[in-house]
Amino acid sequence: MAIIRLLRFWNTYKNIKRIRQIANVFLRHGFGQFIEQINLQRFIPLRKRFRLFESGNEVERHTMPQRLRIAFSELGPSFIKFAQILSSRPDLITAEYADEFKKLQDKVPPFPSESARRIIEAELGKPLDELFDDFEEVPVAAASIAQVHNAVLKTGEKVVVKIQRPGIREVIETDIAILNAIVPHILNFIPESRYFNPQGIVNEFSRSVKKEIDFVAEARNATRFRKNFEGDDTVCIPVVYSEFLTGKVIVMERLEGVRIDDIEGIDSLGVDRKEVAKRGVNAYFKMIFEDGFFHADPHPGNIFVMKDGRIGLIDFGIVGWLTPEMMENIANAFLALLNRNFDRLVDLYIDLGIVTDDVNMETFRSEFKTDLIYLLEPLYDVTISEISFPEYLEALTHLVVKHGLKLPSDLLLMDKTILILDNIGRQLDPKFNAATAAEPYAAKLVKERMSPEKVFDRAKNNMAEISGILVNTPMQLNRLLKKTLKDELSFKIDPIGMDKLIRDIDRSSNRIAFSLIVASIIVGSSLLAQSDIGDKLFGLSTIGLIGFVVAFMLGLRLLISIIRSGRM
Repeated sequence: MAIIRLLRFWNTYKNIKRIRQIANVFLRHGFGQFIEQINLQRFIPLRKRFRLFESGNEVERHTMPQRLRIAFSELGPSFIKFAQILSSRPDLITAEYADEFKKLQDKVPPFPSESARRIIEAELGKPLDELFDDFEEVPVAAASIAQVHNAVLKTGEKVVVKIQRPGIREVIETDIAILNAIVPHILNFIPESRYFNPQGIVNEFSRSVKKEIDFVAEARNATRFRKNFEGDDTVCIPVVYSEFLTGKVIVMERLEGVRIDDIEGIDSLGVDRKEVAKRGVNAYFKMIFEDGFFHADPHPGNIFVMKDGRIGLIDFGIVGWLTPEMMENIANAFLALLNRNFDRLVDLYIDLGIVTDDVNMETFRSEFKTDLIYLLEPLYDVTISEISFPEYLEALTHLVVKHGLKLPSDLLLMDKTILILDNIGRQLDPKFNAATAAEPYAAKLVKERMSPEKVFDRAKNNMAEISGILVNTPMQLNRLLKKTLKDELSFKIDPIGMDKLIRDIDRSSNRIAFSLIVASIIVGSSLLAQSDIGDKLFGLSTIGLIGFVVAFMLGLRLLISIIRSGRM
């Protein structure tokens, strides 16, 4: 038991050190009021709190989103990843913050090759010389989670070895624990933050980053992609060598080619760039519209053009899933768009469950339909090749933010993926258009949705739901009546803003009490200063002068607290 208590104390001590670091970074970048609002000021030394006003000029140079991006960058890998995930959720943090967070680059200096050797040998249980015929000491890529080395197996296959950064799991777990501990304070002290769902944001970050540091899960993703593209001679998914796989080390086939944004490199291979764009986008639309499982990190460093013109994909830590229901909703959305059925489009957003309970449905239907018509009606006057997919998706995202909707993370990942693909496609072929490329897949999806088999399956599911309702409704009504008769039926009323009002009153009363104490010390010190008690200094009682100094310090602390709160 003593050992367990010691471990808990050590973990708490580490967390306190990290919380102090986080609080100091946020304070330095002008978020002192936020630190005080969530009651973390006790982790900041008093001298630094007094220096808060000295950084005013530095803070004024940047907007709040810029300051937050800089703070996240200083706080390291976990917060960089956190910001990168938030950048794909403009519906939660607004487009201004999302655009700023997109600027964060996940690039850090590599860790020493000696550390990489030790991790590989510890994970695989053999000396490096017995595992590889050749192992390059200098990494070919380094990021916050891991770094990659080229190597050659004893059997002659060229591979890449991805090694997890030392201690990164502990850093991430500590930061997740801290974020989870801070969320209740944010909800308690800033009630309006609940509309941004801070706990949901932290949960999504935790789920995403834990998947990314799980190399076994990444290997499963790669294997699934290989199976989905089996027989496709335009796409190459690297082989995972399962005998060299652990939670911290993964060995995969080395794909030799050039990055998909290396235009000169592609031209030097003698590969048609238009064909490259077509193959790349076809691969992703197959994942999205047919498989419901897609590579969700398609930045140019993860997509290669190989010598034979095939598209090679790497890094399968971040993937997106589309459930059959979500894919069916996508099909319904295409049908509604084709038929100009805006009422159906509104119903689809409601069916997705992205409209919060506090929204007035009638008002939402009317206003959202008006905005949809304004956004989509001009599209019917142009051909599909003239539609700018990025502008269209960005406009839809702004519409979602405007009406306070909460889109599923995988749906936003899909939007983000298509936007990146459209940008890459236009670099390869200025005439490329993602909407044109998506048209055959959309048509196929709509056709499958209207097939007799799909219609029959939906009818069967609906009948099962109706029968369940018929069976369960009498029993549920019986329970409700019993509770009513026993006076066990209760209603919960949660007055909006009452907690904040109580806290404001409590804080004001505390300040009044604090002011009375300071005033009492001043009055007492005045009487003592004129008395003959104790030694004299400048003709006044030393005890009285000490009282004045104490009162001055306490009064200054109260004044700073009031100024920082922004409520004079």
